[in-house]
Amino acid sequence: MSVTVVSAKYVTPAEVGTTNKPQGQYVELTLTMKDTGKSPARVMTYGNLKWEDSSTAAQDVTTLEGVGTGASLDTEYKPGQSVTGKLVLDVARKGGVLSYTYTEDPDAEAVFKVKLPSA
Repeated sequence: MSVTVVSAKYVTPAEVGTTNKPQGQYVELTLTMKDTGKSPARVMTYGNLKWEDSSTAAQDVTTLEGVGTGASLDTEYKPGQSVTGKLVLDVARKGGVLSYTYTEDPDAEAVFKVKLPSA
């Protein structure tokens, strides 16, 4: 899989269209994912995105905020197929690193990482 960060911006609950308050800070992450391999690839972000920084251990940051808006990244990609979609995540604070951890390879580390902006 090829993963391109289109944008990462910090948003308020009103901008997300919710009255739910984040535990930390909402970030709207727009990604383009493309299957660059020779076999189908399944992406399942919910429950598989972790955030950490130098002082906080890895935490699940997935939310159901923004679900149903635009294309879903969580699908099976055939070789050559791509999707651009948004995720709304609840990170502890601005900055840090997101890791996508879903893989069927027990020896693999994070499938991809995204460094979030500090402002």
